[in-house]
Amino acid sequence: MNRNDKTVFGALLVCLFSAVTGVGIVVPLLPVYAHDLGASGIYIGLIFSAFSFSKALLLPYFGRLSDQKGRKPFIIAGLSGYALISLGLIASRNVETLIILRFVQGMASAMMMPVIQAYAGDITPAGKEGLIMGLFNLAAFSGLSMGPLLGGIVNDRFGLGTAFACMGALAGLGALFGAWALPARHTERATWAKKPSVSFRKLVRDRYLTGLLLVRFAYAAGIGIIWSFMPVFAAAELKLSGSSIGFLVMLGIFISGILNVPMGLLADRIDRKLMVVCGCVIAGIGIFSYEWAQGFVDLFLANALFGIGGGIAMPALMALCVATGNRTDSMGSTMGLMTLAHSLGMLAGAMAGGVAMDVFELRRAFSFGALVIILAPVIFLFYSSRKAPAPVDKTEKAFLEPLE
Repeated sequence: MNRNDKTVFGALLVCLFSAVTGVGIVVPLLPVYAHDLGASGIYIGLIFSAFSFSKALLLPYFGRLSDQKGRKPFIIAGLSGYALISLGLIASRNVETLIILRFVQGMASAMMMPVIQAYAGDITPAGKEGLIMGLFNLAAFSGLSMGPLLGGIVNDRFGLGTAFACMGALAGLGALFGAWALPARHTERATWAKKPSVSFRKLVRDRYLTGLLLVRFAYAAGIGIIWSFMPVFAAAELKLSGSSIGFLVMLGIFISGILNVPMGLLADRIDRKLMVVCGCVIAGIGIFSYEWAQGFVDLFLANALFGIGGGIAMPALMALCVATGNRTDSMGSTMGLMTLAHSLGMLAGAMAGGVAMDVFELRRAFSFGALVIILAPVIFLFYSSRKAPAPVDKTEKAFLEPLE
């Protein structure tokens, strides 16, 4: 990676960190706030699912469009949207408004998150995918881990409105910095400057990518359950404070984040599929441990185990995705599909958790997440070990060759 690419990568990390820290601030607060407003489990699930639903609708569009038009405009627009949404959250007074605002926030996220990932993938040298994606995930997880802790402290001391304002301020500063630091669109070294994107129909025929999308979906479903219902579980059943809940949400993300760089280096040296499978199994055991949690220490251990599993699996997963994006000259579309799988997983996890909370009991939601996370790598191994169907021409044959 040359000096210019290092500068761009540093700017991308700042934009990413400001966005995810702001989102992390409100993660432990929204479920409890909605519960205080009288929301049932289904409505709490809808608050989180609305974000994932709108994001899922638009992710493929913005990822593909950034392959054709460039990355910078979408990054700045998404960060600016985050800043404006914070004003709406401050003024909201009912559950319906929260659902609408989260829907709009998902649209802003669709403009920004896969495009930042794609831009990072554009400048990643071959053979260094694990390290670069490890550094990228470290910035993301650092922001997500600091956000919940900061949000819990700000909420306890200054109130919910101040916490929402912090999210907006961080996103606004990120937008200003990105507008200044990222190079102009016509100077980007991206696939849009080279050739048209590969169609989504061809992309989803890649068995490696299909398997990776499934794993990302399952892991995100587990995150959706934890983020949506662990704060309610900790507050309503275990009587923990906002600061304690923020710390617990932060813990798993923080552990996963600090593991991303060493695990990213390891992913450049050993079998990446093995890392994905082992990490998912550990994460599944971690989320299943919520079933027997009786206090802060039990939740601490469960979150730590889930974070370790994610820290092992995600750098290898993203390294495989970057290699796929480079191989197909469709980094934006590939990252758009990957982020789509993440959003759909968050949506499914939140909604399934809400149903489990209302029909059975809150603890059952965590068992569902564990089952999905552990089954996903088994299916991934099946997909990635099978040979691709016979290609119709040489171009398609090069596209369908399995990623090693």
